[in-house]
Amino acid sequence: MSMTDDERRLAELGYKQELDRSWSGFSNFAISFSIISILAGCFTSFGQAWNNGGPIAISLGWPLISIFILIIGLCMSELVSAYPTSGGIYWWASKLGGAKAGFYTGWLNLLGLFAVVASVAYSCATFFDLAFMSFSKSWAEGYSLQRVFIMFIVVLVIISALNISSGHLMSTLNNISVWWHVAGAAIVIAVLVVLPENHMSVYDMFTMRVNNSAGLVGGETSGSGFWFYVLPLGFLLTQYTITGFDACAHLSEETKGASRAAAKGIWQAIFYSAIGGWVLLLAFLYAVQDAGAVTAGGGGVAVIFAQALSAKWAGAVLLISATGQLFCCTSGLTSCSRMMFAFSRDGALPGSKKLSKLDGNKVPRNAVFVSSVVAMLITLPALVEVNIGSAEAPIIVPTAFYAVVSICVIGLYLAFLVPIFLRWRAGDSFKQGDWNLGNKWRWMAPVACAEIVIICIYFILPTTPMGWPNNEAFDLKFVNYAPVLVGGTMLILWVWWHLSVKKWFTGPKTNI
Repeated sequence: MSMTDDERRLAELGYKQELDRSWSGFSNFAISFSIISILAGCFTSFGQAWNNGGPIAISLGWPLISIFILIIGLCMSELVSAYPTSGGIYWWASKLGGAKAGFYTGWLNLLGLFAVVASVAYSCATFFDLAFMSFSKSWAEGYSLQRVFIMFIVVLVIISALNISSGHLMSTLNNISVWWHVAGAAIVIAVLVVLPENHMSVYDMFTMRVNNSAGLVGGETSGSGFWFYVLPLGFLLTQYTITGFDACAHLSEETKGASRAAAKGIWQAIFYSAIGGWVLLLAFLYAVQDAGAVTAGGGGVAVIFAQALSAKWAGAVLLISATGQLFCCTSGLTSCSRMMFAFSRDGALPGSKKLSKLDGNKVPRNAVFVSSVVAMLITLPALVEVNIGSAEAPIIVPTAFYAVVSICVIGLYLAFLVPIFLRWRAGDSFKQGDWNLGNKWRWMAPVACAEIVIICIYFILPTTPMGWPNNEAFDLKFVNYAPVLVGGTMLILWVWWHLSVKKWFTGPKTNI
């Protein structure tokens, strides 16, 4: 039996075709487009940008940061074209830097993907809850963090059930997801432009500054503290929304014509999401009726919708977003489980034999279930209410959610950093694939590395003064626990590597 070009290339990398190669190039693009999901990140992290910078962090910050993310994506497109395997980032790092580089990269990638599933599933539950509150007064009166967490668990159960069905079903769902995002975003934009009686001026959309961080740098909206501490925290909106595009690599063993299709899928998902997301965010700002009230309400989009629209229309917009987020976290779980499958195939995880096992549908069912359970566990702090206002005028901020978002960004982007740096170091000795950057990698790779280092430093910083240990009002519930979880995980891995792993782990194991 003759092999296809995809099977031959996979064999050259040391693997036989085990997963079902039924994904088209469009489906490969669709999974990253779905995980990026402008109907998820633009809605859920809007408050982070409004509170830390205000409209300028959104209108100007989004396109600025998008350019840097696109450069990162182009560097990764070249890598996936050369090495189209499900291990993706981990495999590239192992190939270019050895077993140790691959081991740490794989764990960072996996940690980031756990956080993708956790953060999007939790925000999905939150937005379904907000939508139901718009439609039902009795539902609104009974709001509780516990109810949202229960809905979060229900979402995890639903997306797990979808993921264990079949790879072909997931491919179809991702295709549907693209059109839901395109049509849904268009409807939301039209509603926010046409229905509100008043609109924020274009001047304010591009110049207004807000510091609603409960007192960072004294609450100032000028000076170096604002521009170099507060405002960059608002860039988490863009950096978090446009991530997860490594899914194209993780699904490359299931994609036809992967060396070109997966490469194009990465940069195209970033490019189109950046444009669509910017227009959507500008529509949010344009619909603001009372900027002060948005700030007092914690900066969330639900406040804007309540100002500008009737309860029913606001609920409809929230429902469009929540459904898009359901598609998003379903795709995120697919990507996470495939990464876990590939990493386990090489023996790098506890219980690797079970995690790398495929069921009758050629789906890593055990990896799907474990990914969902870990996502639930790292989101448990979301049950703790965090009020940065007062008892009389509460401002409830989802600090735990933003911490999980930071974990997602730090884990994934540090994982991206390693192979991009190693490819840069390899120089002309790197054998480029069918899709490549020519000589442009010479400047793109260092720019990508620098941007990742900078954003990872910012996103481990406290987002309120009460999160600093030297503050008299310090409380653990205000702490950004991203550095604790990421740093703690890396410390454990460091100890495990030196005591045991380095004696037996040799990197990717070929099965041909």
